[in-house]
Amino acid sequence: MSGLLLDTDLSIEQRELAETISTSGDSLLGLINDILDFSKIESGKLELEQRSFDLRECIENALDVLGAKAAEKHLDLVSWIGPGVPPAIVGDSTRLRQVIINLVGNAIKFTATGDILVSVENLGPAEDGRHRLHFSVRDTGIGIPADRMDRLFKTFSQVDSSTTRQYGGSGLGLAICKKIVERHGGQIGVHSTPGEGASFSFTLPDREETPHA
Repeated sequence: MSGLLLDTDLSIEQRELAETISTSGDSLLGLINDILDFSKIESGKLELEQRSFDLRECIENALDVLGAKAAEKHLDLVSWIGPGVPPAIVGDSTRLRQVIINLVGNAIKFTATGDILVSVENLGPAEDGRHRLHFSVRDTGIGIPADRMDRLFKTFSQVDSSTTRQYGGSGLGLAICKKIVERHGGQIGVHSTPGEGASFSFTLPDREETPHA
């Protein structure tokens, strides 16, 4: 309803109030979704699908969700898929898209100028013969101090209190990403230089879809 209201003729004061309603509603919805997801994960109720899906389409769908936010800040949002990455992989496309959206959303939030790159590389087969795919979300934002890295993937935790006040957030997004990646049998981590940006990356084992004879 707030979105429809913003499409009507409003005075400057009315528009500011309507935008506040819209932003607050989005924040509340995001918080509720995070709490529900985390509760589902903690209770062991999160079931992962194992079906073939188009990896490029999954990434593009995730970026489409956040394209408008990136455009508002004049940020370049791009993706790159390296050679040898299978076009169709087996896994849970919905949960993978959720992880990418979460990481890219954070990158947009903490980046004022520059670009955000989502990349996928094939690291080759692991001992069990499955492909190891390395996903990375790199930004040119404010970065993260080394002594605050340990807070990133903890529940209801932010880098510091000023971050919560300035940028908002529940402190659950990265914790959810970590749980989803680990449920897929992968690992997630971050490298960052304060003032120069951050790079969140995770590696997932995968098997290519076997073509039918």
